[in-house]
Amino acid sequence: MADTAHRLVAILRGLPPTDCEAVVSVLIEEGFRAIEVPLNSPDPFSSIACAADLVRRHCGDAALVGAGTVLTTAEVRRVKEAGGNLIVSPNCDKEVIAETIRLNMASFPGVFTPTEALSAIAQGATNLKIFPANSLGAAGIKGMKAILPSPIPLYAVGGVAEDDFSDYVAAGCAGFGIGSHLYHPDMSLSDIRARARRLMQACDKAFG
Repeated sequence: MADTAHRLVAILRGLPPTDCEAVVSVLIEEGFRAIEVPLNSPDPFSSIACAADLVRRHCGDAALVGAGTVLTTAEVRRVKEAGGNLIVSPNCDKEVIAETIRLNMASFPGVFTPTEALSAIAQGATNLKIFPANSLGAAGIKGMKAILPSPIPLYAVGGVAEDDFSDYVAAGCAGFGIGSHLYHPDMSLSDIRARARRLMQACDKAFG
């Protein structure tokens, strides 16, 4: 899952379904291929269905679209029914991970310690969301990565912006989840586009 198409995951917290097509279309145009709609957004499953249709129509198999703040297996199934293939959680819940893998979806459980990370991997997680990344820092992630199986991609999420990318990539991160630095419901489409472009350029530069 840690390929160039998915180095940046757009976290669209608070996205209204009425804005989904316009916002996601801008992100696609700027190179985003991974979209997360947190479940504490208004009518999130409608937005997930909209985003999944848009990204797949334009990007085909490169699309990675789904939900964040997923806490239960019932929510995993609803995301699948909405057309999603991405499950992101703030925690490491073995039942959520297992259901995600059973449904052939990408699993991004939230971890902060080596114990949580190794537990998530043992449960079958395909990626790890290091959260909150700005509290652990690049140095902390580098230390954790030293004891993890090398193929598992680590994504830094929480308080990370374009100026931080190089440090986190040097620490071993495969990508980033970007929320408020990219999107807020009050932002204009031109602002979202400008932020998306800066983030994508900074990401390309950090990965060389």
